[in-house]
Amino acid sequence: MSRIMFLLVLGLCTFAGASSEAQESRCADCHFANPQADPDPNHLQDWDRSPHGRNRVGCDGCHKGNAATTESFLAHQGVLTSRNPSSPVHRNNLPRTCGACHTGAFVAFQKSRHLGLLGEGNADGPTCSTCHGSVGAELLSPRRLETQCESCHGADDVFPLPEVAFQGRLLLEEVVLVRELLGQATGLIARVEDDTRKREFEEALQQAEVPLTEAVQAAHAFVFDQMKERLTTARERSIVLLNALANPE
Repeated sequence: MSRIMFLLVLGLCTFAGASSEAQESRCADCHFANPQADPDPNHLQDWDRSPHGRNRVGCDGCHKGNAATTESFLAHQGVLTSRNPSSPVHRNNLPRTCGACHTGAFVAFQKSRHLGLLGEGNADGPTCSTCHGSVGAELLSPRRLETQCESCHGADDVFPLPEVAFQGRLLLEEVVLVRELLGQATGLIARVEDDTRKREFEEALQQAEVPLTEAVQAAHAFVFDQMKERLTTARERSIVLLNALANPE
């Protein structure tokens, strides 16, 4: 990079870091201002639109480095590429890196055979980014999940278990349904004017959310029987709550 271009980028970075309240990552500010440098601009945009970006989880949260400076050499000290086995974002290390914030999912994932494959250095072992993307914390649709599972568990693939992909899709469809029911209940509760009844409904909502959370944790452990049982409980409680909201005494 020429000296003039470096000074221009540095000036843009300093201005963006000082003026932006919605984005507290000088790393991202500098890389947005210098799209020719790594990483790919699409990676930055995925982060910017993601829950990570919206919640101000900056690049250094996963890649390390020093986000407090706009001096390139200092900012990148300690940053390793994802291909380096010591990097926090190497595929084998992602569960622990993501688990620093997503504790429940990490604890559950430790019980799965998938983590064991990663520990063995098996290139077919799925990691967090396999289902959630490299930065955007995306949530796969049921059909995309089925396709992803089939990449290893199809009839003629590495670990043939053809029923797993279909079962995973059905269970994720149930997760989507329960979340929709709870979303409807949340909207109706917001309209309740009586404070006592509103608190009762809110408590019932929490009781319906608990088994859903437990089902999601079971999904990260890939314990489908437990996931199904917890989802059934969450759906039943959600329906009871919606009936009570729709037919007040």
